[in-house]
Amino acid sequence: MALWRPDPTFYPSPKMAMQAPPERLAYVALINPNENEKPDALGVVDLDPESSAYGRIVGQVDMPNVGDELHHFGWNACSACLCPYAPHPHVERRYLVVPGIRSSRIHIVDTKPDPRNPQIVKVIEPETLAARTGYTSPHTVHCGPEGIYASALGATGGDGPGGIFVIDQDSFDVLGKWELDRGPQYLAYDFWWHLGFDTVITSEWGTPNMVGNGVNPEILLKGGYGHKLHIWDLPKRRHLQALDLGSEYQMTLELRPAHDPTRAYGFLGVVVSLKDLSASVWLWHRDKTGWSIRKVIEIPAEPADAEKLPPLLQGFKAVPPLITDINLSLDDRFLYISCWGTGEFLQYDVSDPFHPRKTGSIRLGGIVRHTAHPRQPAKELNGGPQMVEVSRDGKRIYFTNSLYAPWDAQFYPEGIRSWMVKVNAEPEGGMELDPGFFVEFGDLRGHQVRLEGGDASSDSYCYS
Repeated sequence: MALWRPDPTFYPSPKMAMQAPPERLAYVALINPNENEKPDALGVVDLDPESSAYGRIVGQVDMPNVGDELHHFGWNACSACLCPYAPHPHVERRYLVVPGIRSSRIHIVDTKPDPRNPQIVKVIEPETLAARTGYTSPHTVHCGPEGIYASALGATGGDGPGGIFVIDQDSFDVLGKWELDRGPQYLAYDFWWHLGFDTVITSEWGTPNMVGNGVNPEILLKGGYGHKLHIWDLPKRRHLQALDLGSEYQMTLELRPAHDPTRAYGFLGVVVSLKDLSASVWLWHRDKTGWSIRKVIEIPAEPADAEKLPPLLQGFKAVPPLITDINLSLDDRFLYISCWGTGEFLQYDVSDPFHPRKTGSIRLGGIVRHTAHPRQPAKELNGGPQMVEVSRDGKRIYFTNSLYAPWDAQFYPEGIRSWMVKVNAEPEGGMELDPGFFVEFGDLRGHQVRLEGGDASSDSYCYS
């Protein structure tokens, strides 16, 4: 008698996931900034140090249309399928759900027959998404216990509210809008959850009309971009609480909750402070009265000559760090921070989440510094650490350097030359660039990275 067995890349706990075999491939969203010429693509990069193709693109699938602006994509299924209240033992980590933030088109990509040669098996058109959810500009994809969840920046007219919608894990049909009662929530961006506490956390950026043409200085200086977190009841799909950082802190973007389901805290990256152009990381946590938030890391802006800055920053005579991504190792010990403006990549020991301790720093690219990679020490780089992904065992970190085409053009008007690098992390803290790993993408720009078999930001766990 045949028995269903869970996908071997599903793990009950983060501790067990950390013992998984090393990743051999990475899937990378590749953006074509000249959207009238050719489509975006999903690239496959060889990560096996024993392979003759190590650090090279070994596969690519082009999207069927131009102008998608592929952004944050994710797996159809993950370790959350082992949760006791919503088990899906027949589902496997096979498909990548790849949305286009500009086109509102969602691509379902099959990686199983040949992981180096993925194939598009379904396209959800923007008209279908709009008709079934009222949303546009899909942004972030997470595999949940009972379906595929995705966030959207706004409504069909390009304003708000944005929110979350759900896709069926088997048919990939869009089921509908997730929220039953959104309360005061209007802006959207990232979302994550504490499955052990039946809680969803969402963050804020801006509507498609607010972000689609780059940073709007008028909106920014008025404090009009997102500056709140929202707390939700997961099973009831209802808004519970808003945590307001204050309008000084603009763009509350990436969320990284503790992986241990018994821990009720997580980290939030904030792009910029209107007071001094600093960036910051905040800790949300559950206390006796509910949920609270506090700033635990602050990264100052760096003075710079005005003539070395893009027009948007010349009046400030400084380079803002611009925290555009963060990531947390599966043991909840190390937090990694991408400073896309200054070109700094930071490692903090967050064993005590209320008192992070800086343990490592790397420079690469940057608006002013243009720091080179050890593989090509004479070649200046632009862009900066951006989308970051951590291996399940925490020993390897990968990051790319493109943010979002309209924003790339404002902060790096010379045009970003895109790359992907690898960082080796020490068990007790500290890190260094791998001098033998440097991937260039030519006319395309690398953005989100997903690792074969899962990574530190793809899975949720119901056991500790």
